[in-house]
Amino acid sequence: MYNGLLHAHSGLRWVVLVLLVLAIIKAFSGWFGKKEYTAGDKKIALFALIATHIQLLLGLGLYFISPKVSFAEGAIQNEIYRFYTVEHMSMMIIAIIIITLGFSLAKRTTEGTAKFRKTALFYTLGLLIILSSIPWPFTVDGAGWF
Repeated sequence: MYNGLLHAHSGLRWVVLVLLVLAIIKAFSGWFGKKEYTAGDKKIALFALIATHIQLLLGLGLYFISPKVSFAEGAIQNEIYRFYTVEHMSMMIIAIIIITLGFSLAKRTTEGTAKFRKTALFYTLGLLIILSSIPWPFTVDGAGWF
């Protein structure tokens, strides 16, 4: 079960990143191009939102069965345990909250340029937090992508 969740979580990462980048490009293009906000623009932002939420659910499943997460006394002193137990999870949750907030605020806004602006800003901030919290092989000693 652990390996299946891990591979699903690792594979979906690329879908999330691609959808977020597409939503951000469309949002900045619409914002600076003063375009009309269409149903297609909303769908790309929605698909990115859904993918991040699915990724969160997979991550929560991993959180409770992963050997890299430890709540034992002194585990916080270990760089790998600290990263996966505290840093990765908390930053990803913050990023997903920001992305969700951006989608909700854009949905409630009536003017197209403001919708694009909110989507662009919130999704970009969320993506930056996600990129800073991915366990890149060069950031956490011993933390690989699998």
